[in-house]
Amino acid sequence: MSRTPAHRSRVVVIGAGIVGCSLADELTARGWTEVTVLEQGPLPAPGGSTSHAPGLVFQTHPCKTMTEFAAYTVRKFGSLAADGLPCFLPVGGLEVATTEARWADLHRKAGLAASWGVRGALLTPQQCTKLWPMLDGTRLHGGFHTPDDGLARAVPACRAQIARAESRGARFLDRHTVTGIDKADGRITAVVTDRGTFPADHVVSAAGFWGPVIGAMAGVDVPLLPLAHQYATTSPLPELAGPHAPGTEALRPILRFQDRDLYFREHLDPAGGRLGIGSYAHRPMPVDPCTVPAYDQAPDMPSSLPFTEEDFAPSRQDALDLLPALAGATVERGFNGVFSFTPDGMPLLGESRELRGFWLAEAVWVTHSAGAAKAVAEWMTDGRPAADLHACDLARFEDAQRSPAYVADRGAQNFVEVYDVIHPLQPLEHPRPLRTSPFHPRQQELGAYFLEGGGWERPHWYEANAPLADGIRLPERDAWSARYWSPIAAAEARATRERVALYDMTPLRRLEVTGPGALDFLQHMTTNNVRKKPGAVTYTLLLDESGGIRSDLTVARLGLDRFQIGANSPSDLDWLLRHAPAGVHIREVTSGTCCIGVWGPLARDLVQPLTRDDFSHEGFGYFRARQTYVGHVPVTALRLSYVGELGWELYTTADLGLRLWDTLWEAGREHGVVAAGRSAFNSLRLEKGYRAWGVDMTDEHTPYEAGLGFAVRRDKEFLGRAALDDDAPLTRTLTPLLLDDPAAVVLGQEPVYDDNAVAGYVTSAAYGYTLGRCIAYAWLPPLAPGTGVHIEYFGARLPATVAEEPLFDPKMTHILT
Repeated sequence: MSRTPAHRSRVVVIGAGIVGCSLADELTARGWTEVTVLEQGPLPAPGGSTSHAPGLVFQTHPCKTMTEFAAYTVRKFGSLAADGLPCFLPVGGLEVATTEARWADLHRKAGLAASWGVRGALLTPQQCTKLWPMLDGTRLHGGFHTPDDGLARAVPACRAQIARAESRGARFLDRHTVTGIDKADGRITAVVTDRGTFPADHVVSAAGFWGPVIGAMAGVDVPLLPLAHQYATTSPLPELAGPHAPGTEALRPILRFQDRDLYFREHLDPAGGRLGIGSYAHRPMPVDPCTVPAYDQAPDMPSSLPFTEEDFAPSRQDALDLLPALAGATVERGFNGVFSFTPDGMPLLGESRELRGFWLAEAVWVTHSAGAAKAVAEWMTDGRPAADLHACDLARFEDAQRSPAYVADRGAQNFVEVYDVIHPLQPLEHPRPLRTSPFHPRQQELGAYFLEGGGWERPHWYEANAPLADGIRLPERDAWSARYWSPIAAAEARATRERVALYDMTPLRRLEVTGPGALDFLQHMTTNNVRKKPGAVTYTLLLDESGGIRSDLTVARLGLDRFQIGANSPSDLDWLLRHAPAGVHIREVTSGTCCIGVWGPLARDLVQPLTRDDFSHEGFGYFRARQTYVGHVPVTALRLSYVGELGWELYTTADLGLRLWDTLWEAGREHGVVAAGRSAFNSLRLEKGYRAWGVDMTDEHTPYEAGLGFAVRRDKEFLGRAALDDDAPLTRTLTPLLLDDPAAVVLGQEPVYDDNAVAGYVTSAAYGYTLGRCIAYAWLPPLAPGTGVHIEYFGARLPATVAEEPLFDPKMTHILT
């Protein structure tokens, strides 16, 4: 927290683009009036990405948070005006499909819009051409129309927010180039410019593609790649001429032709109308922010680079094919505009742990600008944002994902795929493989099909198990749900239920917490009671101050002052380090260790002969830990199961991982052991109702809503306890659904309808091979078991029924044996 009273905190915002201006407005509206915004260029159009942005706002996004950001941008800018003209033009949006794949994807996108509360409708080709008469309707399969989308007038929106923020006490200083960041004792103290030094309790880098430059001054990593993107404006078009009110910039919806990586918007003026064409179809053009010229040295503006006509030529032809009226038009003006990409295409928001008081609000496009600024302002003034920001948290990346080479590779790939049809399981292709477990050679020998997550190669199934799938009858899948899936997963799930399987759990994050204050620290930070004797394992939650679920953990007490934590993301480590007192040491040990999950009814038969310790149920109970040996390998054994079967997680150091695998594999041959992948694992964990943090629940949800009240000890104090109302009636719950049709499959994020109205959305979904039905967990109002609902999947309403938990083995006989 600031050393000064919160409302007197001195804030310096670096950058007066749309994000910096929006943030100053949001902060001053919350009573933080000592806000200074520094800008190196002239106001109100200083030459960054905002100054050239075409202003497209399409609200629908696979991420619920990003959709909420865009929706707030629409609402806020829709309430602002500059020079008597609105700062948002609600012309709507229209995405057209010229391929079957895109038309199917628009059905999926319509489902996303319904899940997140965005109005939208699928249109016929004739309806599309009515909205956009220039379209060649014969090429279309249809379109998706979102009437509340539109155009943000970014520079006027900046002006309007500058005026409001200044009226509350903020000051905006242009022509101030930041040259340094002062700090002391791990905290920000001031921003140094070529025109003086500005003391600060908080500094926010909203510098856009200059973010890495500012970050370097502060000693804070900003994994962001600036890339140039082509935009061309045509000569006047007769089809766009006609009467329109003074100041009208556009009348028709924003048009996206994503099959060819293009978008279009009108530019109307009294002399007629032109068409703006944006293209992502060209080669990636990375830009070094350190070499971008200053405003006065730039031919146009710093963010506007010379137009490369040869890169635009294919896009010009693609535009002509869709809009034949462009045949007589020329490119009257074109430029390559610079903007920001991150390794996962998401913003960078939050406060640095290494330099307290230094915040990032970077990699935010105009589309999400007001919403992201609101979230950061809430975070600064209230201690937490109202929205779930785990996908935007600056601490979310692994160390292996922060190298300049990785940021460059992934950023460029995100540019290439920005308009592609992306499957939720689809991995980026480069650089791979990056992180592999010690078991990787054996997995390759078994024909593992790898997908990627957090840089890790993760087996999803093994071709060696294909013969086991013979004779298993499964419903035929549609093309979408069949991608990155194999019926082999069903065989691996059956082998886990009937015999024993080895699962590579190495990518699960492991933290070591030690020191004389470790127990008290973890007791304070988590919801469950970890004050147990060494050898105990506890499932527990991390909450924020408002009672939202930041993560779920397993805490194994291995000694009086030594704990092993099973965590989720790098943000968990960041959160614990922020709160750790002196004398408590927290270390990530994931990369130096590995883990095999040995699960199935024959797990004990496999493991017991390999160790001298007692692995019986009486000798090694559920949720217990033991340090022992398996063959020649020292292991930490935790009796846990995330697949609903008897078994253990076996941890050892990375150098002994291959020996551990071989030992278990050889001993397991007589028991029919198989290697099993993430696809089977996800099915089995959903049959038991085990939640996945970041998918099924986030800090927007309380433990009671998520069905995790059993992990909350009501008789102890912990971080977030004061915000929990143990007896409050629930207005929403994480609800298990079983699809009625055994052949139906959904994948997640689909809308759920109750009485023909959207009641919620699916989080996790997978086919339950043991149950013979697809399982879908969804956030819904409380509904009684047996209640019928419908899940919309690619436009079809699939009947489903609310089920009781757990769906499989309610008496726990499979685990407690």
